[in-house]
Amino acid sequence: MRAVMLRKFGGPEALVAEEVPDPVPGPGQALIEVAVAGVTFVETQVRADRGPRTAELPAILGNGVAGTVKAVGEGVAGSLVGARVVSTLGGYGGYAELAVAGAGDVIPIPGGVSPEHAVALLADGRTAIGLARAAGPKPGEWVLVEAAGGGVGSLLVQLAVAAGARVIGAASSAAKRGLAAELGAELTVDYTEPGWADRVRDAAGALDVVFDGVGGEIGATAETLLRDGGRMSVYGMAGGPMTTPGPRVTAVPWPATDLRELSRAALEEAAAGRLRPTIGLVLPLESAAEAHAAIEARQVTGKTLLTPAPSADA
Repeated sequence: MRAVMLRKFGGPEALVAEEVPDPVPGPGQALIEVAVAGVTFVETQVRADRGPRTAELPAILGNGVAGTVKAVGEGVAGSLVGARVVSTLGGYGGYAELAVAGAGDVIPIPGGVSPEHAVALLADGRTAIGLARAAGPKPGEWVLVEAAGGGVGSLLVQLAVAAGARVIGAASSAAKRGLAAELGAELTVDYTEPGWADRVRDAAGALDVVFDGVGGEIGATAETLLRDGGRMSVYGMAGGPMTTPGPRVTAVPWPATDLRELSRAALEEAAAGRLRPTIGLVLPLESAAEAHAAIEARQVTGKTLLTPAPSADA
């Protein structure tokens, strides 16, 4: 099969497409013919060996895929073969034509949901729904969503708007701010410009909720915008160290919920037309390096995907 290998840490050019042996599903596993693989910011950090986890090389990056079950291992019902599914892979193996997943991680894709949307919602959807459930934005509350044009951020904007909140979308480009406005944000701000926090204060006063997926100086500034007791939901560090909320505000913990259930909920919301992921960039498998470079340069609005060609014996 064709796969993108990481044999040494480095820049995007370290990702090279090669022919490698087909994986074989073991007991309790399913072999998926990959139609779409997701690419995440965390994977760019892993590639450069500066992320929250370290890969053992050589490695095939990629945690989320959608496609069709081609074969199953011992102990897995044969009826799963041929099903359209989306699945996590335990962190690795997605940038390939074939991928092995634990049968317990495989989720059927509802009718009306494309493989592209299923992958976009697999991790980002469960994250957004989990964060929104935990923070609980209410009608009339002011909510700031950082990275509002990203995969998780664009979903959080939709969920907060659906809850009746007044949303401020913060993002670094006009395209991303435009997307946030299209999805219902009442105000958008560029958090790379001086004085962005003053614009938020002038419009909303003190905020009730902040969704912080950026961290660093931006996350620290966003915390100052919260009212006393306001809720801060921290879930990312794309712009610096993870924010540690102080005692003046309420740190929102991750809900004690099954991740699979959250992914199912996101897919069901999409099938019902209530949640729409944004696909920003779709590239062929061989262009994984280009995908990583675009993410690192913050050029992508929404989710980045890779599309392997069908296997020769499909």
